[in-house]
Amino acid sequence: MAEEKYDLVILGGGTAGYVSAIRASQLGKKVALVEKSLLGGTCLHKGCIPTKALLKSAEVSRTVSNAKDYGVDIDAFKLNFSRIQERKNDIVNQMYSGVSHLMEHNKIDVYNGIGRILGPSIFSPQSGTISVEFENGESELIPNNNVLIATGSRPMSLPFLPFDHEIVLSSDDILKLEQLPNSLVIIGGGVIGLEFASLLTDFGVEVTVIEASSHILPTESKSIATQLKKELTNRGTIFYENTQLSEDQIAIENEKITIELNEEQLEFDKALVSIGRKPNTDDIGLNNTKIKCTPSNHIIVNEYQQTEDKHIYAAGDCIGQLQLAHVGTKEGINAIEHMFDQSPIPVDYMKMPKCVYTHPEVASIGVNQEQAKAENKNAKSYKVPFKAIGKAVIENITNQNGFCEVVIDQDNEEILGFNMIGPHVTELINEVSLLQFMNGSSLELGLTTHAHPSLSEVLMELGLKVEGRAIHV
Repeated sequence: MAEEKYDLVILGGGTAGYVSAIRASQLGKKVALVEKSLLGGTCLHKGCIPTKALLKSAEVSRTVSNAKDYGVDIDAFKLNFSRIQERKNDIVNQMYSGVSHLMEHNKIDVYNGIGRILGPSIFSPQSGTISVEFENGESELIPNNNVLIATGSRPMSLPFLPFDHEIVLSSDDILKLEQLPNSLVIIGGGVIGLEFASLLTDFGVEVTVIEASSHILPTESKSIATQLKKELTNRGTIFYENTQLSEDQIAIENEKITIELNEEQLEFDKALVSIGRKPNTDDIGLNNTKIKCTPSNHIIVNEYQQTEDKHIYAAGDCIGQLQLAHVGTKEGINAIEHMFDQSPIPVDYMKMPKCVYTHPEVASIGVNQEQAKAENKNAKSYKVPFKAIGKAVIENITNQNGFCEVVIDQDNEEILGFNMIGPHVTELINEVSLLQFMNGSSLELGLTTHAHPSLSEVLMELGLKVEGRAIHV
């Protein structure tokens, strides 16, 4: 057993977990963090960071391919995939080292093992003592006053198409490829699937995307999804939308996967299944607590991330809200500050930015026009195309069909949401995030002076357009 009682034990060393540990340490609390694998979790090792590293290499490859459009003639170039993977791994290792240093700097005790919550016992009158099982078979008990569950999620498989990690891949598997396949089918046209579709198309892989919903990116506006599909199709990606697969359509043999679509047998080297993620909550001792879960096994929490056991909180993917790293950290900090009486502001998911790092990039916050109409809002949308912005034309002369859109409630002039597709919108969305956090108006956005030339001028023009004062559109 640990020599002394901790103020807080955190299960999971991913983004939500380690950020929460640091915040608790800043408040002067004694903190332990239990992680069965590597600090940084999915985001650092199997998600955000390695994927964006590959996307950067894809961007460079695409730029070189189109260099003649910028007046730079290149006779030939070669894609070095092993070096691309090496660069990705170097970035991950550098950031992993940084997270490990942060744990030491903030005096957070890290237990590298599998943590489970125990029920009431002679060691504690309430549930929450953590049992840590180490790789060598030994175990240790960690008594505490509070617990934060931040155990994250893992890729979900199709019932009739389990991952074999050779031909049928998860997003974890595809990051480990030593060489590129000639062809790949991606089952699932959501964020993860489309980011891989974008980068692998740029790497020269023949990519086909199959989406069960009526359009790709089903959580984004249809106009955004339509534009992204058009751009990816122009680069060579093939799409099948509104297509539900069944077991009898699929065969795996001779190290290939064959899928029957529209009465045609299509053969691929590999398949990436990206239909969503499921929470890591099935073996952490929830049965020893009062905690309740949804039918999908996500932990139910209140607006401060508190469970039915009031001293146990949960944050990140395991609670099933927006499964985004920055949202998980916000939830974790909210939990810590409520846990230790800091009077936090509850997380407003309508003010959380969402990003898709395809080419072109997609970003949004709040609701889109279709969602607003479904909520019976008297909504009106305003758009400004990137081709009206000088810096956007300079940045991306081969793709000028992107736009920024704002959705306004005409009854009270409230901003309901922003939707963007185009160059660097995953950066532009942060200005909008601040505007929404500060309850800013479209007029304030329009009257804010933006440097020229800059991509962010599109937001100034958008704010002015709502007021009937746009200059360049």
